Amino acid sequence: MIIEAEFDTVHAVFRRAAEKWPDQGAICSTSYPGRDYYPDGVEFTYGQAWERIEALRGQYADAGYGHGHRVALFLEQRPEFFFHYLALNGLGCGIVPINPDYRHDEMLYQMQHSEADLAVTVRARADDLNRVAALREKPLPVVIFESFPEGLPTPGPAPRDGPPGPETETSILYTSGTTGRPKGCILTNEFYVQSGKWYLSMGGRLEFNPPERMLNPLPYFHVNAQAFCATAMFLSGSCLIAQDRFHPSRWWRDVVETKATAMHYLGVVPPLLMNQPVSEAENQHQIHFAVGAGVEPELHGAFEERFGFPLVEVWGMTETGRILADCHEPRRTNTRAFGKPLPGMEARVVDDDDNNVGFDNDGELLVRHSAETPRKWFFSGYHKNEAETEKAWRGGWFHTGDTVRQGEDGMLYFVDRKKNIIRRSGENIAAAEIEACLQAHEAVAQVAVMAVVDDLRDEEVLACIVSMPDAPANMAQARALFDWCFERQAYYKAPGWLLFVDSLPTTGTQKIQKQHIFDADEDPRENPNIHDFRPLKKRRR
Repeated sequence: MIIEAEFDTVHAVFRRAAEKWPDQGAICSTSYPGRDYYPDGVEFTYGQAWERIEALRGQYADAGYGHGHRVALFLEQRPEFFFHYLALNGLGCGIVPINPDYRHDEMLYQMQHSEADLAVTVRARADDLNRVAALREKPLPVVIFESFPEGLPTPGPAPRDGPPGPETETSILYTSGTTGRPKGCILTNEFYVQSGKWYLSMGGRLEFNPPERMLNPLPYFHVNAQAFCATAMFLSGSCLIAQDRFHPSRWWRDVVETKATAMHYLGVVPPLLMNQPVSEAENQHQIHFAVGAGVEPELHGAFEERFGFPLVEVWGMTETGRILADCHEPRRTNTRAFGKPLPGMEARVVDDDDNNVGFDNDGELLVRHSAETPRKWFFSGYHKNEAETEKAWRGGWFHTGDTVRQGEDGMLYFVDRKKNIIRRSGENIAAAEIEACLQAHEAVAQVAVMAVVDDLRDEEVLACIVSMPDAPANMAQARALFDWCFERQAYYKAPGWLLFVDSLPTTGTQKIQKQHIFDADEDPRENPNIHDFRPLKKRRR
């Protein structure tokens, strides 16, 4: 499906949808008994959503919010996230979505770094954000979503003049940094609109037949659900359906109840659904394709045979704004194929010196729009980090950090992550961030954090600890270190596995050589002294 219309803002995209399809579903929340919002589920049409968006836009405008202001949103997976986001977008305000799993230190960093002018939060986390606000250098007014005031705190003068346009900042989304704190990706209206158009144009097994009803289990603070998928839905008059989080046991019930016609997945989704007992609902669905990344090749065909629709593997990043997809013939269900380069998304595979490695050899994936306009439709840069932005774009190509292989027919195959990143259930976790947290504990002399294979979650966090001379290296100490991380960072970042070691291999400059901690054929999970904390890694309020 090709969208020919041009839009300066995402707000304008939604306005056109509300005018053209006022009675079609726009944003749907699945039911979940006992949840503190819409336990029976809810759906807003484009017309209903537009009324709420415009009412909020008037409130923000009356308070003085305008072009260049930023507002942090802690609204979880509620439909109201989009009402506030689009109202602010219509004024030229950027949003800073907050991960609900973030703890104090993570939120403080994000609020400091983004310099948000206001935070809107659910009541249950207002105290947490107020504690952050009390420590932030710049004042941060915090308002509660459930009792949203008529008169909002007044910000300073709008940083930019004139109406919002394609280059106006829409959001700052935070990605896991490979060497420390997360990086804030600046994304514009053009980024959002083009990502949605690109998504709708893929064709083949990703052929959209609007109005689609897309069930997407990814969170709204991620680029996928909020930018790629949502904008595509708004451009085509389709409906975005969200769970509060992925519930395997309720998945097919939600699919049937919401009349979903398409779905997104992460690598963890297919095995969890395959492990569910056969149900009547799984044979009553209307899904005609699913799009995602990370399905294990051996599960790909079995999943499609059981549930009756294709899983289309794609590749993309917050920075890229577009995806590559294995959506055309021939099928490659037993590989990690994710598509071929396309005009507007050129790619090459290189070695450490940025030389092409040739076909069927492993190398880093580099992407760009074109030689003439390499950065077109990509992210605008890392907020307050021009050096990292230019490093990522060295040589006129964006360096993804992913190791891939390319066949002679141009097809790209995912191999591994070159970055020091752990991918757990779809979350990108920077090993350096966990290492910094553990290193701050008085009992830790050295630490190395890395990924280990996990049968359910793709990868899990392993922390190898050298204790201080006077510190114990027992179960009680391991639990204390787990709790130290668990209280300071999102639950999924805490070590699922923790192993005390006598020493860590280092280079002559004392850089830890993680590749030499274990032998090539050694599985650290089988070490008799390792501590398993995976059962303790659960979400908290």
